[in-house]
Amino acid sequence: MKKFLLATTMTFALAAGASAETIGVAMSLFDDNYLTVLRQNMQKHADALGVTVQMEDAQGDIARQQSQIENFVAAGVDGIIVMLVDADSGKAMSDIAERAGVPLVFVNMLPANMETFPEKQAWVGSNEEQAGNLEASEVCKLVEGKGDTVILLGQLGTTGQRGRTKATEEVLAMDACSGMKVLDQQTANWMRTPALDLMTNWITSGMQPKAVIANNDEMALGAIQALKSAGVSMDDVVIAGVDATQDALAAMKAGDLDVTVYQSAKGQGEGSLDTVLKIARGEYFEPMVTVPFELVTPANLDQYLSKN
Repeated sequence: MKKFLLATTMTFALAAGASAETIGVAMSLFDDNYLTVLRQNMQKHADALGVTVQMEDAQGDIARQQSQIENFVAAGVDGIIVMLVDADSGKAMSDIAERAGVPLVFVNMLPANMETFPEKQAWVGSNEEQAGNLEASEVCKLVEGKGDTVILLGQLGTTGQRGRTKATEEVLAMDACSGMKVLDQQTANWMRTPALDLMTNWITSGMQPKAVIANNDEMALGAIQALKSAGVSMDDVVIAGVDATQDALAAMKAGDLDVTVYQSAKGQGEGSLDTVLKIARGEYFEPMVTVPFELVTPANLDQYLSKN
């Protein structure tokens, strides 16, 4: 993979306490289990390096996030990390930072319509299609390739929703999984309560899915709540999510969740901070840093219970 070297006449020590940099962090949401762990890992790493991070919550609002990026630039931060509200807004955020000459790293969500990044920009995250493939393939295996299925989508337009859903549909189109009929797929915007409501509506309408494939764990947990409230036995339906959050792992240990996919909040949080600091310090950096997903099932659950 191509590396970049930014011209500089200064060298910086990486030792903790040797840096005085300030990094602005613009998050799409604070109220999200996975993104909360991502922020916590980023903060811990910053503390260990002696770096100041200023975190802002866009509350799911693209305009608010763009304003936060502009404010970071005006405040003279040394670099910016952004977890996008929407993949399509990435180019606008990129342009703001590029014009100001401020290093910018996208974390988790890959911006849409950006084939290459400007000189001082990068992305740290995971291949969303890999997550969808791992999740759907395991569900297909568990239901032996047949049974009515519903799909809970994340926020429409996000790279997670697009990539995971695309891979799920590709798996279900395979001969081995062709008996899995998709009854419906709708968005619950990554959230537990909307997923609970949506699953309740499906059940009320007469649907009795054999498999529930959710783009993330929060929605899978909402579906579990709805199914239990309707008196459905967890032995009669396969439930799958993505992220391997602590709540999801607890649900798996209890026998309610069958499949999840570990996404390393630690790897993404630390990697994004390391990358933006490398750019700010004029060091070599990778413009695309991929943190692999890992399949989690009851068989290997114990090794993930203590991971972040």
